[in-house]
Amino acid sequence: MHRRQFLRRLAGVAGGMLVGAIGESSALASFECASTIDEGAAGEIARQSESDFSTYDLPPDGNRLIGHAHWVSACAQDTLLDIGRYFNLGYWDMVLANPDVDIWLPGAGTRVLIPRQFILPSAPRDGIVVNVPELRLYYYPPAAKGKARQVVTHPVGLGRQNWSTPLGHTVVVDKIAHPAWYPTEAIRAEHAANGDPLPGIVPPGPDNPLGQFALLLDMPGYLIHGTNKPYGVGMRVSHGCVRLYPEDIASLFHHVARGTPVYIIHQPYKLAWHRGELLLEVQPSPGPNDFTSLERERHLAMLSRLRHDVERTTHAAGYTFARQDLDLLLRRFSGVPEPLPLI
Repeated sequence: MHRRQFLRRLAGVAGGMLVGAIGESSALASFECASTIDEGAAGEIARQSESDFSTYDLPPDGNRLIGHAHWVSACAQDTLLDIGRYFNLGYWDMVLANPDVDIWLPGAGTRVLIPRQFILPSAPRDGIVVNVPELRLYYYPPAAKGKARQVVTHPVGLGRQNWSTPLGHTVVVDKIAHPAWYPTEAIRAEHAANGDPLPGIVPPGPDNPLGQFALLLDMPGYLIHGTNKPYGVGMRVSHGCVRLYPEDIASLFHHVARGTPVYIIHQPYKLAWHRGELLLEVQPSPGPNDFTSLERERHLAMLSRLRHDVERTTHAAGYTFARQDLDLLLRRFSGVPEPLPLI
């Protein structure tokens, strides 16, 4: 089932308009209005509407850039999150790319950037890769005979402060449809302190935060799963697990096999050459109060390594760059691949 068909079934259809819920009430963006597309992207969008706005052919010759960013015009009833979910994007994807657009009331005719262009992480192109700063999952399915290799990418919700999603290499050890949730003692204590006590077992159903499907990892207590609160996708809101939109986990669940490798990585900066331009994709860095000491050390080391990598790759290609231009991209952290001016 394609993404548009799934969302129509999920939300209900009225006169060609997708009308349904993000969380409990907000309307999903209409295809007819919210997809008034710039001409440069129209052909790709027409092709990719049949692959759920999440599946891309892997670029040839080691290139790392996939997708195409484009603009749409919002309808009066759209929210920024509605439009994002339609195009398989999460909260931060949309907010970072559209800093001057009101999240809840973009307004009829407002131009909205759809940041569906990504630099692939430096990680094995095998199994599942979760890039924590990007709040994004990449799945590299096995190559089909006679067909180009592809990558599937989805926005995710991840662990919030003090419940960080752990980094490392693991595997999918089991798959569970309609999972029950067994909250840990720490989670139950937190809920009790907030006046929201939890039972020892939360059965499958609309109140279960795991949603309808779960992939169990060989990291005790950690899962890749759905959610009963889709508006949290693209945010750091979980107790460490990886959350996907219900429609995305349904697809992933049926394609990912037990034993699939999973790499959880931390890459807030990504570089790629494309048509003679050096592109830099920057994700926001947490504020000082959001860092643990280990995260702060990791961030500073990565920033130093980024500057070194930019210098090395530009000099190797016969270019240089102005430090202030790099600093500007780092401060802007749009989450969208942007060209670094070269000299």
